Amino acid sequence: MIRTISAGLKQGVLKRYISSNVGLAPTIKEQLSNPPAIGSVFEVRGFVKSIRNSKNVGFLDITDGSSSKIINVVLVGKGQPRFQVGESVRVKGEWNVSKGKGQENELKYNPQDPNHAYEIIGAVPEDYPLQKKATSMSFLRTLPSLKHRASTIASFYRLRSFLETQMMDFFNNYSFTKVSPPLITSSDCEGAGETFEIKSAQEFFEKNAYLTVSTQLHLEAVSLALNRAWTLTPCFRAEESKTSRHLSEFWMLEAEISYLDELEPLLNFTEEMVKYATKQLVSRKNEYLEGTYLDREVIESRWSSILGDWRRITYNEALDELNSKGASLTFGDSLNLDHERSLAENGPVFVTDYPASMKPFYMLKSTNYDKDKPTVACFDLLLPQFGELVGGSLREHDYDTLVESMKKNNMNLDDMDWYISLRKYGTIPHGGFGMGWERFVTYLSGHDNIRDLVPFPRAPGLCKA
Repeated sequence: MIRTISAGLKQGVLKRYISSNVGLAPTIKEQLSNPPAIGSVFEVRGFVKSIRNSKNVGFLDITDGSSSKIINVVLVGKGQPRFQVGESVRVKGEWNVSKGKGQENELKYNPQDPNHAYEIIGAVPEDYPLQKKATSMSFLRTLPSLKHRASTIASFYRLRSFLETQMMDFFNNYSFTKVSPPLITSSDCEGAGETFEIKSAQEFFEKNAYLTVSTQLHLEAVSLALNRAWTLTPCFRAEESKTSRHLSEFWMLEAEISYLDELEPLLNFTEEMVKYATKQLVSRKNEYLEGTYLDREVIESRWSSILGDWRRITYNEALDELNSKGASLTFGDSLNLDHERSLAENGPVFVTDYPASMKPFYMLKSTNYDKDKPTVACFDLLLPQFGELVGGSLREHDYDTLVESMKKNNMNLDDMDWYISLRKYGTIPHGGFGMGWERFVTYLSGHDNIRDLVPFPRAPGLCKA
């Protein structure tokens, strides 16, 4: 029915028709996108963000989080109600052209007009902590249930939501299938031992089980059947890190691609994915820059960096470059955050072909494999001022070679038989990557603390709600 009636309607009108058809109260985003006629009776619902009073008139800024924009309510006439910042309210009045600066239209409320009305839906005490004055991020972190109402925090969530929709479009354009691998697993994908063990697993599953640190192994199994598969799911790491770049519960975007026997196409695809989402964001920058009090120059600099030229160097070339700047690194040494930032000083950079000893068991040997300095066909994507964003590799698809690698890593082959069998029954050359989702959103938001991008962050010593 909706499809038939609305076939000739403009998109904005269609949105309004569908909302009213299912009985939902319109959001402020919808109301400002499709405002009513000037002079008509209009109702807004939301939180009181700020209050201003003059001799004969008062002003309320109403927000509901659906947009960075507000609806300004002008209070005129005698007998005005008393409002407080933070209250949830409903105000009905007359929609007018705004006489002030910064707002195109405003809602005029006059208690003497029988068609006007108001309701305080949810009152707040006098000490409501989120007032009009500037609020620091450190203070907001002490308010796990209320911080979401702050303008900048809300802008993070809207940005994250937007980027998820863009990733869905991107992967659909490349014939991927989105799947949902399990979060409970019997294997440690990375082999680092930083897993959360499920206490009742032995009794319930009759074997040890853990919260997944990566869905990669299960995603490989699905992708070999579907050709290309991706997921965006929670992952968990019991890593004793309290930095602003780490979480114990985070989301990972992971993808696996079949019939891939060279690293170059995987790099190309990863670069295109990151640039695509960023381009879509830039095309709507006014919408996603409004409402944040972060440094816009930093934000736009990061966007420009992503959309610029990217370098590609090997691990050995990275060592040479860093040593020329005063480092003292030898083959097999890890690259720390300062090293990563130095390499990405002038723009994003792929570092490929790391030593095999530094990487998990499942990675394929490099094309130019050297027995004296063995490397694997893998990469890390490093961003300016930020460090690693994406890690990926080609996967070992030969049965005997994979088994040998697992034995060298002292892995239980019986527990991993389901995974090993993929190489026995119609194996396929393939590869993939994982991208820390909060890191991506943090970088594009111009922020630096990953914990502020999550409604209820989980980290060592941090589980407040």
